[in-house]
Amino acid sequence: MIATVVGSYPKIPNKPRPARLRNAINKLDRGQITQEELDQVAGEVTIEVLQEHADAGLDLVTDGQIRWDDEQTYLARGLEGVSIGGLIRWFDTNMYYRQPAVEAAVTWREPITVRDYSFAVEHSAKPVKAVLTGPYTLARLSVDHHYHAVDALALAFAEALNQEARALQDAGASLIQFNEPAILRFKDDYTAFAAACGRVTDGLSAETALYLYFGDAEGIYPQILDLPFDLIGLDFVMGPQNEALLKRTPFTKKLGLGIIDARNTRLESPDDIAGKIRTLGDGIDPDRIHVSPSAGLEFLPREVAQEKLRRLASGVRQAEGVPA
Repeated sequence: MIATVVGSYPKIPNKPRPARLRNAINKLDRGQITQEELDQVAGEVTIEVLQEHADAGLDLVTDGQIRWDDEQTYLARGLEGVSIGGLIRWFDTNMYYRQPAVEAAVTWREPITVRDYSFAVEHSAKPVKAVLTGPYTLARLSVDHHYHAVDALALAFAEALNQEARALQDAGASLIQFNEPAILRFKDDYTAFAAACGRVTDGLSAETALYLYFGDAEGIYPQILDLPFDLIGLDFVMGPQNEALLKRTPFTKKLGLGIIDARNTRLESPDDIAGKIRTLGDGIDPDRIHVSPSAGLEFLPREVAQEKLRRLASGVRQAEGVPA
């Protein structure tokens, strides 16, 4: 059984350390430091995050997406045909993103996240997975001035992200995860979503994962089991109905159990976590289960996020019958 994370991690440090990354970004905006100096600070914070993940007892980590502005901007800014617009609320969270605007054909020009992935691997004591925002979510949360159809735009993003995923694979990524929360808000788009999933994974030999969060998969389950991913992660916090779906139709993929609330500071107990793992994972081989928060942890104070991960890892070991 694997204790892991979904992707993002709080950038603001535990007290009383100064918020170095935020301060550095502000200094860059005022022209007081260079981009290279900002990159140095971002690297230092990434190393801190990797260490916090390891100290918490995780088995599989990410770089915390420390260099990402938000879930949309970091990838979209690196693609041709896309400009970056104003701030808009990200789903129903207290986070905002700069909305991409598609002005021309979307094309991939060079790796966007490979440097970050390689840096994380170099500085991590634990295996690292690569994480990308999925093509449907990028399309649905962008302003489209070129394709004028979400299915066409999703396929264009899928083509570009497939090349990014191939670059990550060439850099050694053995697991590439695609986050697609938007489909749970627009389930009638499932045909377009499935087509984009097929395109974004085309030709990949690395293991692939699809993470769905901020809701349940009612209406698109069990269809999602036919998608070309090795692992599918579900949110059992904002989507408690997912438990009934698992009982209705056997789960045939590796299962991502999103059972730690990524948007609430309340700390779950290891006993409760272990109990949920046993209940939700009943009938599934333990080595085919990845246990994680329900979504990225950027919504929480950093000290709370790390404590939640400690409890998550402890609950996983308890569920395995390993003393904490």
